[in-house]
Amino acid sequence: MKNAAGSSEPQYEQRDIARFDEEASTDRQFVTALARGLEVLRCFAPRERYLGLSELARRTSLPKATVARLAGTLAKLGYLRYSESLGKYSLGTGVLSLGYSMLSNLDIRDVARPFMQELAEYSRASVAVGVRDRLSIVYIEWVRSSAPITVMRGVGVRLPLATTSIGRAYLAAAPEDERNEVLEQVRLQDESAWPRIKRGVDQALKDYEERGFCRSIGEWDKDIASVGAPFTAPDGTRMAFNCGGPAFVMSRDTLENDIGPRLVDLVQRLGAAIGRR
Repeated sequence: MKNAAGSSEPQYEQRDIARFDEEASTDRQFVTALARGLEVLRCFAPRERYLGLSELARRTSLPKATVARLAGTLAKLGYLRYSESLGKYSLGTGVLSLGYSMLSNLDIRDVARPFMQELAEYSRASVAVGVRDRLSIVYIEWVRSSAPITVMRGVGVRLPLATTSIGRAYLAAAPEDERNEVLEQVRLQDESAWPRIKRGVDQALKDYEERGFCRSIGEWDKDIASVGAPFTAPDGTRMAFNCGGPAFVMSRDTLENDIGPRLVDLVQRLGAAIGRR
């Protein structure tokens, strides 16, 4: 897949479901069948409308017969839809209703949007805010400038934690035990790339301590340059913001000395605005 800047969409993030069996054996409150059903729903990535049983089985590492029963149940409940002509499943409206309920309860989006739009127009780029989901950051709000060239994302997009500016910003402000747990999972996921990833994360931690924001310039996507800054909502929800665009538009100097400080200022003004509510 290509976005507006001409760069590739991130590949599907492989999930580990085998650990559920181990967890179920030690936690009496854990329902393995429910966990597996939810994991089937998570298999659908943005712009992937239909998936067949074979692909669902591959992604969940479950037997095809098990996946067939889970998918059939989810379809009867409205969380999946089955296409007779294609012999494949797509997400149903039940998933949409759950996602909408979650987003509608995030009041911070309404407060943050004007600040985000202001920075997007100034930078002629896009600004987003996201929350962590496993080894990813998921956008819960996204705005773009009126500039003709920008990076097209959107609400619900998933970005990797360890190589993007928004993910690194989240990790930089996260408790050390959470950060270490995440990074260990990242290491196990791709040990060959780990030395490079670790160097980037270590630099991000240093940047956050010295500047209040983190950078990712061509590290996740060679065509994308961005900065990220963390934010903690009044209810304790940890999230992060980013501002980024095509690397040929946003120079390193602009990011480090102009956009980065402005993103930190956005976070500070947002905190003050929420405090006045």
